[in-house]
Amino acid sequence: MAFDYNRLMQRGRPTKSTRTDFGSRIHQLRVKAGLSQKEVADYLGIGQPSYADWERRNVALSAGQFVKLADFFGVPVEELFKTGETAPKRTGPAGRAKQLLQELSSLSRPRQKEILDVVEMLTASAKDKERKAS
Repeated sequence: MAFDYNRLMQRGRPTKSTRTDFGSRIHQLRVKAGLSQKEVADYLGIGQPSYADWERRNVALSAGQFVKLADFFGVPVEELFKTGETAPKRTGPAGRAKQLLQELSSLSRPRQKEILDVVEMLTASAKDKERKAS
């Protein structure tokens, strides 16, 4: 198995300035694809220094440039604007319980009390069954 040392090495000199959120995102996409700034710039029909500015500074891009860039990386345009990781949407019992409690708060107080009494009874019953099972 051949080891491609050059493929793993970072190309170009490191940037001295911090990247913008947009610049960080397109930098990550480019590195993930294993491409150089020149390769991306050539596809976009711009010079490498101009593309380097996209990764480092706030620049004004046209809608067409955003679309072409997203198409090149094979991502939706919205993906170019993501900033950081978003918390995964809670699914399952905890998320569902939270949603039901929010809906419950829109009911009248007497109706809320009736429902909460039933929930408390079912919860106590479930705890008893779990204790007996273990």
